[in-house]
Amino acid sequence: MASVEVSLKEMMAGVEGALGAAVVDYTSGMALGTLGGGKDLDLTVAAAGNTDVIRAKVRTMDQLGLKGQIEDILITLDAQYHLIRLVSGRSGNGLFLYLVLDKVRSNLAMARLQLKRVEEVIDI
Repeated sequence: MASVEVSLKEMMAGVEGALGAAVVDYTSGMALGTLGGGKDLDLTVAAAGNTDVIRAKVRTMDQLGLKGQIEDILITLDAQYHLIRLVSGRSGNGLFLYLVLDKVRSNLAMARLQLKRVEEVIDI
């Protein structure tokens, strides 16, 4: 099992082009930990904003009567990918992993695979 700190390091190191990572509690919108980012990428603000994205999607799924769970959400910008992966399982209820990637330098499929690996071993 991996701590938040170890999980953040694995998210950043496991994907070329990673710009920032966070582990977020979407019940409160608070980042439990961040790594990377900078003045143009405030991961704390992004954590809170992406909490709203998840809540909206869950609400829409409920209204539509859709069954199943969200694996991940991808937001594509001009120069970046923003990847959100909900953590399932006992230790991750209410958490998501958030990874920001440089669109040119990163491999989206590899990033999704790395987040899945991190999700499987994170322990909060």
